[in-house]
Amino acid sequence: MLAKTLSETLQRLENAASNAGRPVPRLLAVSKTQPAEAVAALAAAGQRAFGENYVQEAASKVRDLVELSLEWHLIGHLQSNKAEAAANLFDWVQTVDRPKLVAALARYRDVQRGPLNVLLQVNIDDESSKHGCRPEQLDALAAAVAAEPRLLLRGLMAIPAPHPELALRRDAFRRMKALYDGLAARYPQVDTLSMGMSEDYPLAVAEGATMVRIGTALFGVRKSRD
Repeated sequence: MLAKTLSETLQRLENAASNAGRPVPRLLAVSKTQPAEAVAALAAAGQRAFGENYVQEAASKVRDLVELSLEWHLIGHLQSNKAEAAANLFDWVQTVDRPKLVAALARYRDVQRGPLNVLLQVNIDDESSKHGCRPEQLDALAAAVAAEPRLLLRGLMAIPAPHPELALRRDAFRRMKALYDGLAARYPQVDTLSMGMSEDYPLAVAEGATMVRIGTALFGVRKSRD
């Protein structure tokens, strides 16, 4: 069943990209609250990159599935006191939003593992309930990441406000693309704009997302987290 859902989702991504005249984005399967067995089943169908919200939950899955050599992304807010664990558990951290976190991840990343891929999270709609830096803070934060040899700046991530009016979400995606283009012009290694989820990814793809984060459309409705 998961193999069929994955195939259908990938086809929808290809269609969305084709309709918009954009490259097909990478699919990040959001596996938070899903058991390791479900991740393994999706991996068996060909999916390699998975996103988790919580360090402790991810740790058990990474351990249980280590032989599959999957690519793990942290997409939830990271507290500084969890930075040591996150620095070597994940291949990517998509939610870097403050200098203190940059310094902590760089300090703890094992040099033998190579640089940790970093996305800067932007609070694009200035929501008080959301984490992320403000657009005007991006330059300083990007410079801080670029100065750390154990970190590799790869781009930006955002979770726009869930406006029922899709035109408002489109505007947020467009503003993110403009920020991304500016960052990529200054840092040639920047290649990732992570935005768009199960209900709005076609809009994100149309506006230039290079990675979309999809959970519900792949795994079904999530189980509640205790």
